[in-house]
Amino acid sequence: MDGPFHPGELRAQQLAGKGSSGGAIRSYMPEQHREFFAMLPFLLVATVEDDGWPRATVLSGAPGFVHSPDPATLRVAAPLDVPVGSRIGVLGLDFSTRRRNRANGVIAQVDGAGFTIDVGESFGNCPKYIRLRDVVPAAETGAAAAEGSFEGISEQARDMLAAADTLFVATTGGQYGADISHRGGAPGFVQMDGDTLTVPDYAGNRYFNTLGNMLIDDRVALLVIDYTTGDVLHLQGRAEVQWTGETAGLPGAERLWRLQVERGTLRRGAVPLRWRPRPEE
Repeated sequence: MDGPFHPGELRAQQLAGKGSSGGAIRSYMPEQHREFFAMLPFLLVATVEDDGWPRATVLSGAPGFVHSPDPATLRVAAPLDVPVGSRIGVLGLDFSTRRRNRANGVIAQVDGAGFTIDVGESFGNCPKYIRLRDVVPAAETGAAAAEGSFEGISEQARDMLAAADTLFVATTGGQYGADISHRGGAPGFVQMDGDTLTVPDYAGNRYFNTLGNMLIDDRVALLVIDYTTGDVLHLQGRAEVQWTGETAGLPGAERLWRLQVERGTLRRGAVPLRWRPRPEE
């Protein structure tokens, strides 16, 4: 690529009728990004499974479990079942400040203590559509997370989606790597019709990383966290972007995309953190 965008992203910008030079996308992490990741107690991660499907994961640890030895490296002290050479995308998000930064790259090392990422892209995102929350450790229960798998969308998954004001979306642009992004709105901003989800796409940074990946590979993974229980919902399906047309019922949406969900898992109490909503400023 001659610039920071792959062919799918460039096509998405064309279809949307607007784009960006991508001048804020760097091949290294500036100091403020490195310091930001080191402050976080959790990290959102996108990887690609052996069969090519994207997977979204949330990892957690004491602040400092993610750190940057140098501007081109992120070290994560948490287990992740991926081989060296795998493409990976990470998203750091601080709900208390609405700040979020992303880094995409390749797994350079995996060991018993965690893994290391060679960073190829680093950039920030705007603070829109993020509800203010404060994070606290969960009370110790001693119980391991219980996991249930299902086809389509289960009733428990429907309840979580209906209440969700946040989604994390993992996509893969094939040879161009893995990416994870945030989508937010008022509770109920995701519409459901059977096993099909309709997700509004609002104005953003005009990079179109997520939608550009969908144009190359329509397979998508969604992650939803229940901030009061630590439950984690993971869905996989195929997406189609509606670039023009009706967006009634989705105020402010510039376009929408639909996800035909094929399967999912629900892990109870999977994250040892809880998030408390804060009054909007």
